[in-house]
Amino acid sequence: MLLKLSVHNYALIKELDIGFENGLTIITGETGAGKSILLGALSLILGARADTNVLMDKTTKCVVEGTFRIDDYDLNDFFSANELDFDPLTILRREINPAGKSRAFINDTPVTINLLKELGDRLIDIHSQYQTLMLNDNSFQLNVIDSFAGNSSLRNDYKTVYTNFRKLKKEFNEIKEKADQNKADLEYYRFQLVQLDEARLVNGEQAELEKEQEILEHASEIRLALEMASSLLSSDEKSVLNLIKEVKTTLGKIKTFLPEADSFYQRTDSSFIELDDLAGELEKLSGGIEADPARLINVNNRLDLIYSLIQKHRVKDLNELIIRHEELNNLIKTIVTSDERLEELELHLEKELNALKLLADEISANRRNVIPDVEIKICELLRQLGMPNGKFRIEINRAHDYNFSGIDNADFLFSANKQVNPENIAKVASGGELSRVMLSLKSLLTKNINLPTIIFDEIDSGVSGEVADKVGQILSDMGRYMQVINITHLPQVASRGTKHYHVYKDDIGDSTITRIKLLSYDERILELAKLLSGSEVTETAIKNATELLKAAVN
Repeated sequence: MLLKLSVHNYALIKELDIGFENGLTIITGETGAGKSILLGALSLILGARADTNVLMDKTTKCVVEGTFRIDDYDLNDFFSANELDFDPLTILRREINPAGKSRAFINDTPVTINLLKELGDRLIDIHSQYQTLMLNDNSFQLNVIDSFAGNSSLRNDYKTVYTNFRKLKKEFNEIKEKADQNKADLEYYRFQLVQLDEARLVNGEQAELEKEQEILEHASEIRLALEMASSLLSSDEKSVLNLIKEVKTTLGKIKTFLPEADSFYQRTDSSFIELDDLAGELEKLSGGIEADPARLINVNNRLDLIYSLIQKHRVKDLNELIIRHEELNNLIKTIVTSDERLEELELHLEKELNALKLLADEISANRRNVIPDVEIKICELLRQLGMPNGKFRIEINRAHDYNFSGIDNADFLFSANKQVNPENIAKVASGGELSRVMLSLKSLLTKNINLPTIIFDEIDSGVSGEVADKVGQILSDMGRYMQVINITHLPQVASRGTKHYHVYKDDIGDSTITRIKLLSYDERILELAKLLSGSEVTETAIKNATELLKAAVN
């Protein structure tokens, strides 16, 4: 139940605080005074979109805050599921700053707008002209029927099964689509895998082969160079080693006379040993280098195979080719085993579909069972609301497939005239007729739904006289079961309220602001008289207003 609404810097509202109680609360005021602004402000804490246009003062933020008593509405699970602290007195707050950034809070905890809306939808039902148009919406129609049928628990069970069914079906379709595509390419994948298997690829092999290829292609040139180098070092009397040996002998003759010569002798001796060793290695290496045309052919063939596979699989090198080999192996295993997963999913889907069918059929049966009683009650209310020949019918037809609401499509049919058969309500009903049908539905629903607050925005538009009085009586009866807030222009309706607020404009300097006032008993009489006679209040209007209020109170 809404206990308090505080609004700061919203449209024409500078600062406003309103307290609410149980029962029927009436809000009246002249056209343009700001009654709809109140609903706009309230809609912010129910998740409506907003921008900086709502700011009265563009330099400071707008704040709308609603305090609700929620301990009787089974909301503990909602708070627990969303990791929010539950408080019997819960505050919903919305802030819009001058930059247009919006923030939402539940009990001072920042939340998303969607979460604020989810909670708001469970606390307040705002009936407006837009909602009247929803009478032709299949989802809305089924929700209304389910409220009468007591299908809430069944719908929750159905929703769980349906969500799981959709999830399984999506997985099944994705795997099947992929499997069908892969199966078409399976033989090609297997052919590629056989090629790579037969290639027996080894990591690092490419670099080794390319090195060997380079040597085999230049074998003669390499051997000739090695032999020549070895010959220059040691093969004849004028070789480098013989010349160094002479240098060493020459230095050996003077090293006893010249101390520095011994150092030169040692260095020459070391050079001789190193070059002698080098000559031996060059001779040995040259002996191992031979032209081998057959081996070169094998190396070239092996490298050609590796290069062609790299190009075919569009990879960078042998390492990536080996990775591709493993990927192909895993892909083929996945394709082969996908049938097993599909069979498993088919069994799950069949099980979920059976459960879905049972729940949908039970929901549908409950809907069909309750429809005759609902039709009778709605028609009775329509007669009380000034439509003695009003006819209201509900048609339920089986949908082509299961949907979020079950297996049904609904259609609300209406006729206001005796000789005319009921047709689709959106096609044949006027705005006033739609409002009366919606009021009839809502008045019946108050006994079936656990909704704390309902707000009507001029639900009584287009009616007068006895019908207006009946509208007031219906709203008053609804107020026995829940909190009802009604914006109205009709004195017959306004007199029924347990509380009566008056919205008005106040000019202060260059600004016009909206204010709201809780009316006393005498002030209510004056306000009702204005609604009866207009701006010029007569004694007759005062007398009629007094009688209206007394009759309503009694």
